[in-house]
Amino acid sequence: MNRRLLFASAAATLTLGITVALTYPAAAGQSPDAASDAATAAGISPQVFQALARDLKLDPAGVQARLANETKAGKADLSLRKSLGGAYGGGWLSADAKTFTVGVTSEAQAAKVRAAGATPQLVARSLTQLDAVKAQLDTVAAKAPKTVPGWYVDVTTNQVVVLAKSGADAAAFVKQSGVDAAAVRVEASAETPVPYIDVIGGNAYYIGSGSRCSVGFSVNGGFVTAGHCGSTGATTTQPSGTFAGSSFPGNDYAWVRVNSGNTPRGLVNNYAGGTVTVSGSTEAAVGASVCRSGSTTGWHCGTIQARNSSVTYPQGTVNGLIRTNVCAEPGDSGGSLIAGSQAQGVTSGGSGNCSSGGTTYFQPVNEILSAYSLTLVTGSGPPPSSPPPGGSGCTGYEFSRSGSLSSGGSAYQPDNSYYQSTSSGTHRGCVAGPSGTDFDLYLQKWNGSAWANVASGTTPSNAETLTYSGTAGYYRYRVYAYSGSGSYAMGFTNP
Repeated sequence: MNRRLLFASAAATLTLGITVALTYPAAAGQSPDAASDAATAAGISPQVFQALARDLKLDPAGVQARLANETKAGKADLSLRKSLGGAYGGGWLSADAKTFTVGVTSEAQAAKVRAAGATPQLVARSLTQLDAVKAQLDTVAAKAPKTVPGWYVDVTTNQVVVLAKSGADAAAFVKQSGVDAAAVRVEASAETPVPYIDVIGGNAYYIGSGSRCSVGFSVNGGFVTAGHCGSTGATTTQPSGTFAGSSFPGNDYAWVRVNSGNTPRGLVNNYAGGTVTVSGSTEAAVGASVCRSGSTTGWHCGTIQARNSSVTYPQGTVNGLIRTNVCAEPGDSGGSLIAGSQAQGVTSGGSGNCSSGGTTYFQPVNEILSAYSLTLVTGSGPPPSSPPPGGSGCTGYEFSRSGSLSSGGSAYQPDNSYYQSTSSGTHRGCVAGPSGTDFDLYLQKWNGSAWANVASGTTPSNAETLTYSGTAGYYRYRVYAYSGSGSYAMGFTNP
């Protein structure tokens, strides 16, 4: 095995595996350009790097170490969800991101994780059980009192947290839902979430007679944003377009189809005189660092506190949001939340401000892409000129990736590396390139000395799918631009 593959194998061991305490020594003798050099090494823009250092109060070496730990934890979490199955109790990073912990519901599973050098934590409830408790609360969201601003799954304590200005009201709400009270923790809160409407976030756009919101992320044909910014059919200016879909409350997402002459770009305004390139939409772990773009308060960073959070606004409850300690203020609505170069969500609402701090909630971007069969625009180029046949956009797959290829070029996914399946099962893949091109997809398996094609989709089309029933082993996808150039979207699911 050559050196490149040996390096990849080491990464795969961590990907598969397992929660580890990730500690890096501080770099000695930092140069004046250390932040810029470290940003380049971490694969993110210097502006994002500097904002993380500012808001998380870290030196360049600390930011670089944190990002490396977060990347490894994110990969480990993807595989642990599969390998632990019903015993998986959620994963989270420590405050300093040096340790990634995974909850397990049985001592036997904990022993397996510990034997691999991991940090397991025995918990009473699996993540599936916690999600079920929250889902039951969601069913009575319409009856939630105004003194209950929201609720969310807290994997760090293995409970569902119900925020409350009145403990008695919260207790009555929990009782009315019929959930197991032992799985719920009522927590005092002064939050008063409101949608961030009359403002610019990311880049500004205007709705109807002049209200303003923020561009979230560019997609094929337009951009995604918050649903409370406008209803389906509402018109926009700067850029000009029309709300092609909108959902609020319940959800807080929408997408705007822009008129000809407007070109979507895979970029986010960093409010430091530059932009941040969007490379994909891989979900960051709870505890990971994220940054938000908004014209009212500029560029601010913090960490993810929880996923699958419900928030009750005056207009109703929104479910499935990302809860963060990133500050925001009215005017930042609809804007971009990004982890490194990976799109996470669009600004929904929150409470507090950027002087005293606060809590902000975000609608996950992958849910918006799936709901409307959209393709995220990555890099600085335009999106595919049209979605693949049937408008699927490679949705409905467990993982997604995207990129751009010139005619005759190839890319290997995931992330120029590979994944390991520890059991037999079905592999499914999809790729969609721009209209008028011919993009092909190959599934390859490592046979001990080389990568061998085991399945392919090679019709004269811009969109391909494949299915393969295989044994345990190492796999990767090859995306090949047989003819034509442009951005592509890919989805895949593995055993």
